Amino acid sequence: MRHKVAGFKLKRDVDQRRGLLRNLVMSVINEERIVTTPQKAKAAKPLVEKMITLAKKDTLHTRRQAAAFLNHPAAVQKLFDKLGNTRFGQRQGGYTRIVRLGWRRGDGSEQVMLELVGSELVKRASERTKRREEKLEAMRKGAEEAGGAA
Repeated sequence: MRHKVAGFKLKRDVDQRRGLLRNLVMSVINEERIVTTPQKAKAAKPLVEKMITLAKKDTLHTRRQAAAFLNHPAAVQKLFDKLGNTRFGQRQGGYTRIVRLGWRRGDGSEQVMLELVGSELVKRASERTKRREEKLEAMRKGAEEAGGAA
């Protein structure tokens, strides 16, 4: 039985585990999605949710709490300005999702994607505009080459 056993050790001592989880949380906030192992994603998910909940309160005290955990001013700025009240202001919880991706080629370990809810729309739109610009550029080059050959 697992009475009074909580959290994930991730085969690391306390300092290494704390640093790993801080970096994972910071990466999720900055990049809005990361690819990692299921155990690390499950360990980082509650911490990301807690940071977003702090950002929704948006007081000086909560900013200092988030800054003490994240150790990176740009991540704190994005958390409070873009994610807190603007993106997740009306949502009552469940800010992240874990999506299984398959197995890594090198060692065969399972891979998952930990992402913020709603980031798939932002990523798809940016990918769509990028593809559209590439097509337009290719069409321009083709027209220039055809015009230069005539």
